[in-house]
Formats: sequence, structure tokens, C-alpha cells
Amino acid sequence: MSDARSQDQRVADALPGHWVDRHLPVALRPYARLMRLERPIGWWLLLLPCWWGLALGQMAAGGGLPNLWHAALFLIGAVIMRGAGCTLNDIADRSFDAQVARTRSRPLAAGQVSTTAAMAFLICLCLAGLLVLLQFNWFTVFTGAASLLIVAVYPFMKRITYWPQA
Repeated sequence: MSDARSQDQRVADALPGHWVDRHLPVALRPYARLMRLERPIGWWLLLLPCWWGLALGQMAAGGGLPNLWHAALFLIGAVIMRGAGCTLNDIADRSFDAQVARTRSRPLAAGQVSTTAAMAFLICLCLAGLLVLLQFNWFTVFTGAASLLIVAVYPFMKRITYWPQA
């Protein structure tokens, strides 16, 4: 796992020549791939409703610019927590991913990152996400924390129903 060449293998279903492959140090690439940083659609799907809600709330409060600090926190939180969800998914699915052509080159399945390192990375992502979440009011904190239940069960629900994939 410490071999730089083994850490620089591209994930089979990722776009070639992405900024993760071109600009990040080789040692960080597997962690960026764990977070799926080369695929922004996941954090866009989390971020855009947050920004929309921020804009609607500001309009309801009388207009003006939305709180840019909150907009930045939503961006940071979306990227971090989407990455945490992907990391949790890869930890849960590592044995399955190793058997499927599309996923066998993911960092955990390919042995680029150990399970222990991935779990430590997940804890760091969750702590960073918590720091972001704690910048908001308590209603938002509780709502955000409650949404984690869906994220936590997703990798395991794929084993008993097709709904997560539908």
C-alpha cells in the first residue's frame, strides 16, 4: 500500500485525466478517490438544495444577499459529508467491490488504502463535518444529524433491496 505506483491507479469507471489524477500528490489520490472528488455530481445533489433553501429563506426574510458564510459552510459540508458517505460505502462493500470489474479498482478493493486507514479517514471526515454542522443553529444541527441515519444504512440496504440502486 505504500508503493506510489499502486496508489496511482485510476478507478476503472472514473474519467481519465481528471484533476485528481493530474494535480494531487500521489499519496493523496486514493483518499480523494475514496471521497469521489473526481465526481462532483454527488456533492452537487447535496449542495444545490441547501443553496436553494438559503436563497428562499433570504427572500422570505425580505430579500438581499444570502448569508455567504452559510453558503460556504454548505459547500464545505456537502463535499465532506458526501466523501464520508462514499468512504463508508466503500468500507462496507470492500469485499463485493473486489469482485466486480467496475469497482475492483476502488482504493479499498484494490488495496491502495487499508481498512484501518479508511476508517480513520472516515472519522476525520465526520469530525470535520460535525465542525461545519455546529456552526448552525440547533434546529439545523438536529436535522443534519438525523439525516445521517439514511447515509449510514444505505450501504447495507443494498443487500436486502434494490431500492438504493433504483
